[in-house]
Amino acid sequence: MRVLIADEFEPSGRDELARLGCEVRFAPQLKDEALAAEVAQFRPDVLVVRSTKVPEAVLAAGALKLVVRAGAGYNTIDVAAASRRGIYVSNCPGKNSVAVAELAFGLILALDRQIADNVIALRQGQWNKSGFSKARGLFGRTLGLIGLGQIGREVALRAKAFGLPVVAWSRSLTADVARDRGVTRKESPADVAAAADIVSLHVALNAQTRGLIDAAFFAAMRPGAYFINTSRAEVVDQPALERAVREKGIRAGLDVFAAEPAGGTGEFADPIVKLPGVYGTHHIGASTEQAQEAIAAETVRIIRTFQQTGQVPNVVNLARTTPATCALVVRHLDRPGVLAGVLDGIRSAEINVQEMENIIFEGAQAAVARIHLETSPGPEAIARIQASSPHILEVSLIAL
Repeated sequence: MRVLIADEFEPSGRDELARLGCEVRFAPQLKDEALAAEVAQFRPDVLVVRSTKVPEAVLAAGALKLVVRAGAGYNTIDVAAASRRGIYVSNCPGKNSVAVAELAFGLILALDRQIADNVIALRQGQWNKSGFSKARGLFGRTLGLIGLGQIGREVALRAKAFGLPVVAWSRSLTADVARDRGVTRKESPADVAAAADIVSLHVALNAQTRGLIDAAFFAAMRPGAYFINTSRAEVVDQPALERAVREKGIRAGLDVFAAEPAGGTGEFADPIVKLPGVYGTHHIGASTEQAQEAIAAETVRIIRTFQQTGQVPNVVNLARTTPATCALVVRHLDRPGVLAGVLDGIRSAEINVQEMENIIFEGAQAAVARIHLETSPGPEAIARIQASSPHILEVSLIAL
């Protein structure tokens, strides 16, 4: 199996892939047309990326079977194009949760104690204890979380150690789950904004979350509150955030930006980082040794499972529902040609198969096939399927 790694990736992961017998091409600087050209020339089975964009041109360039995002978010991959081409897309959820949670709290503490400004003043030879001795303190303040997935839960866990009560909103958050997590559930993001002294954002970027944090959200925030974003810049209305910083004294700790350089280094000109009260880091939320080792190990596990079984852990682009209206259930003896005859009968009826599985009973003498069909076969088609092999024991139809 050929594996192209088009981003920085831990040596331990590369070594393990080689031990699996994979032919590994490590080219972390490949981007855009150069990446498409390498996919066309090397013809990898698997492409591994972190922040590198994977547009349809890359997916169409070779014979890819699987793209692994060595991290959680996969918005840089054209998942729709991958699905059209039958290419699996997988990710490594949860492996960087602790790292991102740690940075979120680092930004909260930095904002409260003006740590970056302290450092700058000292390096400039200035001593200003009077000016920097005006922190609010965190104990007893309310932390609001937008999103309570694995990262959000890690942040909530650390909030308890700092004495911060937590309010939270998530589309999937129920009252029972909120109680179990020790947080107070709110009905909307704006409700969280209104209730919190600090808001930390932890949602994935998708069609539902793009622009979720809008002008109404910032209008609901308390003047002078802290806003932390270690998720994705596109979730936030950037002009609305800038206005909130200027007009409401919102202090922002940002690890993500609307116009980040594509590579690990480059020119950066987002004006928001020059606003007083804004602290920024270089999209480093997942960038700890611990997190990268865990992500590398998970990436290897995904590729190993695919290599050995054909199955893909953490796949993100399989259909949750299909157009299937019924299931054809065929109990049969486990003999060659039985399923071929069944499928030929379905084809003759001009019915499209959506999903199928064949389960073997203990002893490997008999099996049951469940075939999800787009439309129901008529009695004549079922009779033809039943008669296609003497090894078929029973054919039945179940409406879905």
